[in-house]
Amino acid sequence: MMTVPRQAGPIRLFMILEAGAFMTAALIHFGVLIHGYEHLKAGTAESVIAVVLLVGLAAAWMGPGSIRSVGLAAQAFALLGTLVGILTIAIGVGPRTVPDVLYHVAIVVVLVSGLIAAMRAPFNETRRRA
Repeated sequence: MMTVPRQAGPIRLFMILEAGAFMTAALIHFGVLIHGYEHLKAGTAESVIAVVLLVGLAAAWMGPGSIRSVGLAAQAFALLGTLVGILTIAIGVGPRTVPDVLYHVAIVVVLVSGLIAAMRAPFNETRRRA
């Protein structure tokens, strides 16, 4: 019988929500969803972060025993990329609109929450899947 870590559900949920948020932001910055907020470099960075989160999510489904490590790695990468985005806003290189600033603040809160959920997951403690 397959075993999965207790925190697998919350970790996967965070990564799904985060990947969706980054994909949406990328589509906005590429001008697909909304016009007027185009920024090719921001869209590219958000796309890379979304792909990393989706690859992490796939790895979490294929190897549930490593979900803690995968969740930590993927979300830490996303947080680092987001902090770089905040830096570009601060120095005037990246997009500086109110929605961009609000998005970065909100996604940092979500990413930190996801990292906390992953950190709280035990290394070896599992439960049996029914």
